[in-house]
Amino acid sequence: MIDTILWDNDGVLVDTEKLYFEATREIMVGAGYDLSPEDYIEYFLLQGNGSWHLLDIDDHEVKRLRQLRNARYSELLREGVRVYDGVVETLKTLHGHLTMGVVTSSRRDHFDIIHRQTDLLPFFDFVLTSDDVRMTKPDPELYLKGMELAKCSPDTCIVVEDSARGLLAAYAAEIPCYVIPTEWTASSDLSLAAGVLNSLSDLPKLLLPNTR
Repeated sequence: MIDTILWDNDGVLVDTEKLYFEATREIMVGAGYDLSPEDYIEYFLLQGNGSWHLLDIDDHEVKRLRQLRNARYSELLREGVRVYDGVVETLKTLHGHLTMGVVTSSRRDHFDIIHRQTDLLPFFDFVLTSDDVRMTKPDPELYLKGMELAKCSPDTCIVVEDSARGLLAAYAAEIPCYVIPTEWTASSDLSLAAGVLNSLSDLPKLLLPNTR
C-alpha cells in the first residue's frame, strides 16, 4: 500500500523551467553563445551537465557566470511564478492521507523565493533541496534521503516527476515513478516510468480508490 509521495518541484508543482532557461540564455548570450531551447533540453534536462562547456572559458569564469545566472534567475522568480493547474486541488485531496515531501535538485534559496508566493508548503511534511545532499538528480541520493525522512520503503512510496533526469534518480533508488511531461520534457525517454500521466489530477484516482 502506498503511504508516501515524493514530489519533484520545478515542472511538477510550479512552472519555472522557462525562467531558468531564460536566465541561463541571457548570461550565455552575453558570453558569446546564443543558447537555444534545443540546447537547453539536451544539456540540462537530458544530460544534466549544463551548458557552460559550450563556451571556451576556464573554471573561474564558469563560476562567475553561474553566479550571474543564479542571481538573474532569482530576479525572474521574484517577478512571479505560476503554480500548475490542478496542483492545489490535488494536494488538498491527498493531504492527510499520505506522507508527502518535496525532493528537488533546486537550490534552497531559489526554492524559498518560489514558495513565498505559492501557499503550497503546508501540504508537505518535509522538503529536500540540493543544499541537503552531495549529489543531485539523476543520482538517487535525494530520493534515498527522502525515504529516510519519510520512514518508508520503495514498495510503499512513489515519486512524481516531469523529466527523464528525475525519473532516472527515482529508478536508481528503486522507487516507482509517475511522470507528467511538460513541453520541455515531452520528447524524453520515459520508458522506465511506472506510468505517464496526462494531468496531475489523475494521481488521486490511482492512490485513493474512492476518488472520482
